Amino acid sequence: MSFVEIHNLKKSYGEGEARQTVLSGVDITIEKGEFCVLLGPSGSGKSTLLNIIGGIDNADDGYVMIDGEKTADMNESRLTQYRRNHLGYVFQLYNLIPNLTVRENVEVGAYLSKKPLPVDDLLKTLGLYEHRHKLPTQLSGGQQQRTAIGRAVIKNPDILLCDEPTGALDYNTSKEILGLLERINKEYGNTIIMVTHNDALKAMADRVVKLRDGKVSRNYLNENKQPVSEIEW
Repeated sequence: MSFVEIHNLKKSYGEGEARQTVLSGVDITIEKGEFCVLLGPSGSGKSTLLNIIGGIDNADDGYVMIDGEKTADMNESRLTQYRRNHLGYVFQLYNLIPNLTVRENVEVGAYLSKKPLPVDDLLKTLGLYEHRHKLPTQLSGGQQQRTAIGRAVIKNPDILLCDEPTGALDYNTSKEILGLLERINKEYGNTIIMVTHNDALKAMADRVVKLRDGKVSRNYLNENKQPVSEIEW
């Protein structure tokens, strides 16, 4: 059995003539520890798919099964516990708490976990240890995103969900952040599912899932995986 199994997932928004189908029968399996890139143009359904995997949104039909448990079968309390204990989220917007230091923002994630990683070790991995006492306003965009990643990773989640995590960053900082996600995947073994519209980033993935108009147009294992440092776009 696969770690993440997505079967016949469907999602629409709106009513009547305004009804718009966003996902129309998506099937994907992802193995534990894989780095999976969800690739597609704007409007292809990739962020909606990520939100359903993360229990932020509900599907109209089909199911998401994670480690043998269907998210649709969980009541609200169980789903909240599941998100808290097993999922980490990294978004394009950093959503840091402005009056907390870097260390304190990261520790917010630790409080939500039964098995958090050591804070100082993670801050060093993130390249943030020397900035640990700074507030978000004293950080660059890349440092703020590193802090947001730290807050998600400190929980030691089974799955790290990343929605365009470098969308607001320049090229060099984007490569740094992607390299960091690559390192986290290797060092901590988290399954990472990352949404992007950047076709070049498929080269860093173990699994590539291409979406178009709410359907999977391609789904394959990458036999020529490249380190982020060698990828150009």
